[in-house]
Amino acid sequence: MSETQVERQPLGETYGGQALIEGILMRGKHNAAIAVRRQDGEIVVKQEPLSGLYSGPISKIPFLRGMPLLWDSLGLGMRALFFSAEVVGKEEDPDFSMSGATGIITGALSLVLGIGLFMVLPSFIAGLIVKEQAFLFNVVEGAVRLILLIGYIAAVARAEEIRRVFAYHGAEHKTINAHEAGDPLTVEAVRKHSRQHARCGTAFLLIVVMISVLVLAPLGKPALLVRIASRLLLLPVIAGISYEILRLTAKHKDNRIVRLVIAPNLALQKLTTREPDDSMIEVAITALEAVLKGEREATQTTS
Repeated sequence: MSETQVERQPLGETYGGQALIEGILMRGKHNAAIAVRRQDGEIVVKQEPLSGLYSGPISKIPFLRGMPLLWDSLGLGMRALFFSAEVVGKEEDPDFSMSGATGIITGALSLVLGIGLFMVLPSFIAGLIVKEQAFLFNVVEGAVRLILLIGYIAAVARAEEIRRVFAYHGAEHKTINAHEAGDPLTVEAVRKHSRQHARCGTAFLLIVVMISVLVLAPLGKPALLVRIASRLLLLPVIAGISYEILRLTAKHKDNRIVRLVIAPNLALQKLTTREPDDSMIEVAITALEAVLKGEREATQTTS
């Protein structure tokens, strides 16, 4: 892949992504692109326009924009994951499908399990450990949540399929880092860059754990059902604050103090990324080039 295939966007623009099954999702402000490598070596590319959430008025309102953007990103990520599963799965079974009811049920179950495992279960366990002190209870709850997060990542990383997904995650970060540094989008140039990035979703999860302690601490230690309800109701608040912190630290990631603050975030990414091979980097470049081209066309249309 060559940089000359698409005109560069301003480096001030921010791009995000997600590792998929043998592929990568890249997202700009106006469009997203999914690139998935088939077993025969062909890279399948699918583009999708984004809703106005990413470039409209709500995207400029701090704290209020976090939850809507994250919710929409979750939907986009699930659709991309299902698409990659279909591309890979249909090579082995032509009747394989992740669309329709199958995809909806899978996505809903994943969401419910995620909330239960990382929001509800830690509160239940902390309640068994701490009987009285409210502040200590919230600290223990946050610690349990963090242990569960790290333990879950370490456990799933043992599977070969997940290790490949984590390698694609590394390719995604390297490619975005190369673009933001102004380097050409070639395998050789991208390979030199770090597989960690300050805007990573892994960093966001760690921030959520820390912010949840501060937000929930004033509530003390109510009854279990009240605790569960409060965790669910305050999730948008926690997510909104965490989103702004992630944006702020990523914007000032070269500041020495900020680097110290985000060091745990970057360290945790060593668990969720692996060094990619050149074929994975090529997939990431293909996805980002498609997004860059789409962003240029969208800008020309609206100007």
